[in-house]
Amino acid sequence: MFSGLIQKYNVPGPRYTSYPTVPYWDEKGFSTDIWKQHLIKSFTESNAQEGISVYIHLPFCESLCTFCGCNKRITRQHHVEAPYIEALLKEWELYCNLFPEKPIIKELHLGGGTPTFFSVENLEQLIHGIFLKAERAESPEYSFEGHPNNTSKAQLQQLFNLGFNRVSFGVQDYNEKVQIAIHRIQPFENVERVTNWAREIGYQSIGHDLIFGLPFQTLDDILFTINKTNELRPDRLAFYSYAHVPWIKGNGQRGFKDEDLPKDAEKRKLYETGKKHLLDLGYVEIGMDHFALPADNMFTAFNTGKLHRNFMGYTASKTQLMIGLGVSSIGDSWYAFGQNEKEIEAYYEAINQHQLPIFKGHILNDEDLIIRKHILNIMCTFETSWTDAMGYFETLPQVIDDLAEMQADGLLQITSGKLMVTDAGKAFVRNICMAFDLRLKRKTPETKLFSMTV
Repeated sequence: MFSGLIQKYNVPGPRYTSYPTVPYWDEKGFSTDIWKQHLIKSFTESNAQEGISVYIHLPFCESLCTFCGCNKRITRQHHVEAPYIEALLKEWELYCNLFPEKPIIKELHLGGGTPTFFSVENLEQLIHGIFLKAERAESPEYSFEGHPNNTSKAQLQQLFNLGFNRVSFGVQDYNEKVQIAIHRIQPFENVERVTNWAREIGYQSIGHDLIFGLPFQTLDDILFTINKTNELRPDRLAFYSYAHVPWIKGNGQRGFKDEDLPKDAEKRKLYETGKKHLLDLGYVEIGMDHFALPADNMFTAFNTGKLHRNFMGYTASKTQLMIGLGVSSIGDSWYAFGQNEKEIEAYYEAINQHQLPIFKGHILNDEDLIIRKHILNIMCTFETSWTDAMGYFETLPQVIDDLAEMQADGLLQITSGKLMVTDAGKAFVRNICMAFDLRLKRKTPETKLFSMTV
């Protein structure tokens, strides 16, 4: 039965870190001036009450991992660090000059690329520069992504001293054949070392990222990796589906053949077996592909209905405004999205002209805002409702009709104006969200844009 559902629903679909998704942004109605207006509006509404979030993209990596779909620049030349930090701080100043008061930063995340590509001194310069023009919120959550092979104890200590309290390490898989295929060789000892350092230093939450569906990956590999992970007992786990999108990312994801990848029911069995094992080990499923121990604040956020999702992924708290700094970063004012230039050279050019490096964006209309809430609810709480005017939209009856087959398949329940995803339906949460995605329905893509949902 489950195998049949996989065959039925395994179609290309978004991961819904936003709605509308980036390929469906209406760029004709967007301009940098309008983006600024929405930023100021959102800042005025929310800064004093909840603060803002800041995402900083640090794109440099010393080597290419062939599973990675992120925006990155491969180099071993570390002289690139200083000019990039300088550009980030100039961009931050452009944003701060728009606001009527100092931003209060609730969430701060360093992503990449490889944030730990940067030296201790440059990371310190970056964070000090950010807080010269900002205040720290009460009980903030500041986090970064660390590469187990090059994260030093000095980096961990200095970022902790600067207020960072969460770190995630990319593990992916511990099988050597898989690591060779994805060009990510890192022994368990490296992950153990940085995890123990972080714990000794005092980080409140340590996360590990695992991936299923990688080339040559078997059921034994998944169980071995999870058992090794459990030896270190990270507070959070992301158990991602490998997104095979070589038509978008080019040669970086063509380091192995398609037939080397587990597919369909075989791939899903990797996840379901891994999920069951994680649950048996005491982890709790808290969102699509995410797990946490009950003592972690991500579990608390899920349990209290406060889990949030944006371009940083799942977060334990919500801010209305998120500023994206750095090449390819996306900002979110709730009412609008704006994305930075994807190439470093174009990014530098805009910064040097004292301009925000935004190259495209989208202004959400009233319908977008309602649909966005429904999709966010489903992704974060596995349920949504339309019992009041705030949740109703004109084509809702058609959406409910479109969900009837999923309800018949046992993936969800609809009663009294409320949708609840069943345990069986959690594997298909992206498909359920697609039923609400009116922009996707109105314009079926001519070419393949997204990875497979299952």
